Amino acid sequence: MRGYVHVYTGDGKGKTTAALGLALRAVGAGLKVYIGQFIKKGDYSEINALKRFSDCVTVEQFGRGRFTRGKPASEDIEAARKGLIRVKEILFSRQHHIVILDEINVAVSYGIFLPEDLLDIIDRKPDDIELIITGRNAAPEIVEKADLVSEVKAIKHYFQSGVKARIGIEK
Repeated sequence: MRGYVHVYTGDGKGKTTAALGLALRAVGAGLKVYIGQFIKKGDYSEINALKRFSDCVTVEQFGRGRFTRGKPASEDIEAARKGLIRVKEILFSRQHHIVILDEINVAVSYGIFLPEDLLDIIDRKPDDIELIITGRNAAPEIVEKADLVSEVKAIKHYFQSGVKARIGIEK
């Protein structure tokens, strides 16, 4: 089976959720999934749920959970760059059918990586691995290179009315 490159980007809610939906579908078909999360850290509800599929889903987090806006600290940069090295190891080990790079577009948009770093991964990706790239602000070069691009557009969100993230829904 040929593997393609997906990009889920935009300012709306649901990019990671879309990638995780694809992961769930893959697990149901007996495929192995690797999820590398950049920026994020912690036991979100989806991470807890994925632990139930630990025989076919591997999740690693390369964020410190502190950096979401502004300038990343040197520790954030170091954690993410170690993650990029790990992701390359995972890709070339060919032990997973699907590799999800969650929020890596954000890391690129904040200068933690160059777009060329991500383009290199896309170019060198084994042909039979599906690569999923998520996060807002996808670089134009990444969008151009991808086989499938979905933009999640924010139209209305109850956060704007002061609703906090709820366990099981947003976190």
